[in-house]
Amino acid sequence: MKAKAVVLTGQNEYSVREIELDAPKADEVRIRMAATGLCQSDMSVINAKLPMPMPIVLGHEGAGVVEEIGANVKNVKVGDHVITSFIPMCGDCYFCLHQEPWLCTATDIFSGMQPDGTSRVKLDGEYIGAFAALGNMAEQVVCPSMCVVAIDKKYDLKAAALVGCGVMTGAGAALNTAQVQPGSSAAVFGCGGVGLSALQGAKIAGANPLIAVDLNDAKLEAARDFGATHTVNASEDPVAQIMEITGGIGVDYAFEVIGFPAVAAQAYASTRRGGTTCMVGAGSPQDEYKFSALEMPLSSKKVCGCIYGSTNAKVDFAKLLGFYETGQLDLDRMCSRTYTIDEVHQGFDDLVEGRNIRGIIVY
Repeated sequence: MKAKAVVLTGQNEYSVREIELDAPKADEVRIRMAATGLCQSDMSVINAKLPMPMPIVLGHEGAGVVEEIGANVKNVKVGDHVITSFIPMCGDCYFCLHQEPWLCTATDIFSGMQPDGTSRVKLDGEYIGAFAALGNMAEQVVCPSMCVVAIDKKYDLKAAALVGCGVMTGAGAALNTAQVQPGSSAAVFGCGGVGLSALQGAKIAGANPLIAVDLNDAKLEAARDFGATHTVNASEDPVAQIMEITGGIGVDYAFEVIGFPAVAAQAYASTRRGGTTCMVGAGSPQDEYKFSALEMPLSSKKVCGCIYGSTNAKVDFAKLLGFYETGQLDLDRMCSRTYTIDEVHQGFDDLVEGRNIRGIIVY
């Protein structure tokens, strides 16, 4: 099976190439992709902030239609509409057995390989990697069936694709990881696709006031459309502004959705005594977060990491799509522009320049 795909061959060097896909093995599926999100994590692989072996097919957020299944596949069938999950759900590892499937270790998302350590993707006759064992930025994908969740066919696959990473990560940070309580206060630092999803998740949970923080006034305006009660331009001491909004107390929940130590320090400083600071953004491996060894115990603040919104994808994907159906979660406006696969460079340029909430490749 041949298909077009976005292949990274060197740092900041990527292009649309023709790949060849092996047939799925016993526990794998082949998906005809309908839509793939352009995510900051892909950009971090391109610029080597997140190191991965190259060449590698980019893409880890998407939805499509199952066209072929391996012999042992039971969770989906040919013709199913599915969302891919960049974290597998094997059901057998320590974390899955302890109800923490978002920490599943069945695949190494940074290796580019399938769970058995091999690849299903060839470029010019040589096997190459696929981001998170998916490589969603392609017309066709062969991936583990444990990375696939079937959804109702009534949902727009373009909207569903967003749930596969950015929306699940952000909304899940509020609903699952931090478990925002009704009537509590929250601040979201960073109003890109993940940040606006965290904002919507906090709104669904009943947070008020709900404060959006960013340097980009256009993103702050969008944040108001997505439910922010207050906006703070971070160019002018965001901590002081948040303290003013909250009467000098700070917020119950602060979400850092960028991955910058300086922003993390602001989020932590904006959190009230006894509150929770949730680290959602993925920074460089060389960066470090620093907190006062005296202040943390005396303030009783909690700091938690968040990967993939602490999701049980088999349950939460349907839950988020239910929120979408009832109008509580706006996925349509989250997709601010679509691209063809051949327009991928424009898509990433727009991502870097902050022109989109979320750009989507539609096949």
